[in-house]
Amino acid sequence: MKTIRIGTRNSALALWQAHHVGALLATQGLGYEIVAISTKGDQILDRSLAKIGSKGVFTEELEAMLCAGDIDIAQHSAKDLPSHLPAELELIAFTEREAAQDVVLSLDPNKTLASAESLRIGTSSTRRRAFLSHFYPQHTAVEMRGNLQTRLEKLKNGDCDAMLLAFAGVHRMEMESYITQHLSLTQFVPAVGQGSVAIQCATTLNPAIKSLIKKACNHPATESRLLTERHLLAHLEGGCSVPVYGHAIWNGDNLCLQAGVLSLDGIENIVHSAQGTDPAALGKEVAMELIHLGAHQLLRKIRQQLGS
Repeated sequence: MKTIRIGTRNSALALWQAHHVGALLATQGLGYEIVAISTKGDQILDRSLAKIGSKGVFTEELEAMLCAGDIDIAQHSAKDLPSHLPAELELIAFTEREAAQDVVLSLDPNKTLASAESLRIGTSSTRRRAFLSHFYPQHTAVEMRGNLQTRLEKLKNGDCDAMLLAFAGVHRMEMESYITQHLSLTQFVPAVGQGSVAIQCATTLNPAIKSLIKKACNHPATESRLLTERHLLAHLEGGCSVPVYGHAIWNGDNLCLQAGVLSLDGIENIVHSAQGTDPAALGKEVAMELIHLGAHQLLRKIRQQLGS
């Protein structure tokens, strides 16, 4: 049995995802070994992601290990991947996407974003912070870094009244009892890739092994959706530290992409949606229209504000 070395972050959620990938590999007769590391994004918790100064704060160390041959594949939360990858690396699979929406968590079941009282909402995401300012300006966003377990402890310690998180991670970590609200996919549009696990490898990986891994792990309908979103992100030259959003769904035989860019204060929201059948063409089409509407100027302004 061929043993696949899976590189992963060492958080509880990342390890869950790595073992999930390992279980998928077993369906093709492959064994697996977990190689867990702590990334820059895991180690630096006193600054926002946007201010750490790297586009791959959760991925670059794993990518270096792939290039060095220390691991065979790396598993990433697809939303953490930069829009452009090193030439010697490739994405070969996307696992079936879980529900992609954001959720509100609180110890008080009555605390939702609809609350008239001003709540302190914990989040580390510029996208969620901007949406919060846009739709629910009565609330105050507070910086909330760390893994899900750390954030839950911060909530219990009173650092915030509620938190905004991706449903997928909350579900995988069995923290659903704290959910007080599921946010609409068409209002709080998710980050590109949210809800799926991406499998990355070196281009030099044995083609037969690569094919087995793809067969075991890749969900074709999800792959089309995520490639659409990633083409959008690449043409916008966005990243996970700026409030760019994009979510593709299948509607019959068509892919439908809803996307946009929000100013940090939530006031300016540039949006566009379209449908098509080719992920690359659709992602580019929506990105080009957003650029025509002023997305590049807004992103330039956002990066200046973030100092990134």
